[in-house]
Amino acid sequence: EVHLVESGGGLVQPGGSLRLSCAASGFDFSNRAMNWVRQAPGKGWEFVASIASDGRSTRYADSVKGRFTISRDNGKNTVYLQMNSLKSEDTALYYCARAIDCISDYCRERGQGTQVTVSS
Repeated sequence: EVHLVESGGGLVQPGGSLRLSCAASGFDFSNRAMNWVRQAPGKGWEFVASIASDGRSTRYADSVKGRFTISRDNGKNTVYLQMNSLKSEDTALYYCARAIDCISDYCRERGQGTQVTVSS
């Protein structure tokens, strides 16, 4: 059974930083590409970033490119999202998911999410 636990969210001022973590279990993590997606209040799903199974290839939404960095530690079965220069429009619930479980911006299997609120 796929099990994903996101953490690291919180309240941060505009321009601040947060680092999200996603601990994975129940599957062969080192052989799966991973995604971060988000859902803002009253809005649809939005792809944020993805990383290949070996960590050598990454992809970002235009809205976060240059500010967010996705990374992974296959020894710890964990994927990270470093978020810098945060903006109010980054406020959302952030989820991690296996790329294979995602179609476009929607991922059918994901964790419980971690809330990121950017506000002064």
